[in-house]
Amino acid sequence: MASISEIRMGFYMVHQGEPYVVVKTDFIKMAQSKGIMRTTIRNLINGNVLKMTYKGADSVEEADISRGKANYLYQEGNNFYFMNSETYDQFFVSGESLAEKKNFLVENLEVDVLLFNGNPVNIELPKKVVLEVKETEPAVRGDTAQGGVMKSAKLENGSEIQVPLFVKTGEKIRINTDTGQYVERA
Repeated sequence: MASISEIRMGFYMVHQGEPYVVVKTDFIKMAQSKGIMRTTIRNLINGNVLKMTYKGADSVEEADISRGKANYLYQEGNNFYFMNSETYDQFFVSGESLAEKKNFLVENLEVDVLLFNGNPVNIELPKKVVLEVKETEPAVRGDTAQGGVMKSAKLENGSEIQVPLFVKTGEKIRINTDTGQYVERA
């Protein structure tokens, strides 16, 4: 069991028998009273988000999360299939639990697998991924006069992001998976 002082962003915990990750914390201390911890937690299995509040002496059960390596294979319906790099076992993770992560998946991308009680429940992406720009408008001379230095680009996996004007169709770019923003040319 963990006390509320141990709860941080990225902390894995068990709530009603299911694994959750803490995505936001806010500690509040009022005059002459014990502090409270307000948290936002995301279910690792189905992606549901809950807001929880813990008081001074409360404790939470820490989730038994282990990690492994896997490669992304393909998508079928709303399920995303992966293969364990060591055992070659295939498994899937639902699109709801992946949330925004599914926008950065490309074939053979190596990811970290989160295992809860030995079963795969979710993945963690690398901090940056390299994707090819499949479609973007060409830059027009004078576009920067209005201060708009970004344009929309469609990537090889179908997602769209904002990129600088100098990025052309066919180029490979590096994207931050935490923010979903362009970082640099690859």
